[in-house]
Amino acid sequence: MITTKSPREIDLMRKAGHIVALAHKRAKEVIRPGLNTLELDRACEKVILDQGATPSFKGLYGFPNACCISVNEVLVHGIPNKHTVLKEGDIVSVDIGACYKGYHGDSAWSYPVGQISEEAQRLLDVTEESLYKGLEKANAQYRLGDISHAIEEYVVEHGYSVPKDYTGHGIGSDVHEDPSVPNFGKAGSGIRLRAGMCLAIEPMVQAGKPQTKTLSDDWTVVSRDGSLTAHFEHTVVIGEDSCEILTKLQSEED
Repeated sequence: MITTKSPREIDLMRKAGHIVALAHKRAKEVIRPGLNTLELDRACEKVILDQGATPSFKGLYGFPNACCISVNEVLVHGIPNKHTVLKEGDIVSVDIGACYKGYHGDSAWSYPVGQISEEAQRLLDVTEESLYKGLEKANAQYRLGDISHAIEEYVVEHGYSVPKDYTGHGIGSDVHEDPSVPNFGKAGSGIRLRAGMCLAIEPMVQAGKPQTKTLSDDWTVVSRDGSLTAHFEHTVVIGEDSCEILTKLQSEED
């Protein structure tokens, strides 16, 4: 069931989103060559707990950690551990969720580790921009498929691919709510967006072909051809003619 949120619920999600943004600020500060992904996870979790929230993902469907941390060819759901050590030139995607008084914020961001290649930087730039292309359609003047189409069109025209198995989603008192928000689709299709809907919009992009595979831990999803991947996500609330990004710091530019 697709729901719209009340002003009270949106206020709580705004707080949850702010906490997620603070955790991302901390992630950006600590990411460096030599850091292992468990240390990164713990740094982000500490911010969430210190703000009076709980990690949305810890225990969700049995996931063991606060954050999903995915390096290079890992698209999503990387499990933090002390053996995966970041090195110069890596891309690391950090997916963070926080629950505040029963409501969630969810945001993923992909970061460079030290100096990265021009190829890797272009993938990050295109994926991030595809998110904002989708957000331009995240208002009550459009349908859900307009968001999906805008993301896919931008990604494909820059020579990259969109995996079909993983999507964005509604969000509120549950991390994952209806509707699914694919990163591919037909303009003008799908449900009419309504003010008060809350969505987690999250382009996941691969430098090579779109096929993925899940590793033996039943969590870690990688590009099947080993190509680099990137992941950017914001939680937003739909407005009449624009959306409000809930998972950014107030000082950040729109």
